[in-house]
Amino acid sequence: WSIFIGLAIIIAMCVAAWVFAPKGENQVLWRSSLILSFVSCYLMWAIAFLAQLNPLIEPRRSDLRPEYIHH
Repeated sequence: WSIFIGLAIIIAMCVAAWVFAPKGENQVLWRSSLILSFVSCYLMWAIAFLAQLNPLIEPRRSDLRPEYIHH
């Protein structure tokens, strides 16, 4: 459930960035920068988190006796 909780938090932060961006000629720049940085950080976290669920390299124990090692 961590992915969905993180997504809900990021959506709330993006909405807050949209609503509370300072008014003026740079409002679009503020909104774009904040939302892009939130989404980029979330994607990096989500990819790193999900990569740990199914590792590509299986860890091997070195303290097992040879007769107990399954290949």
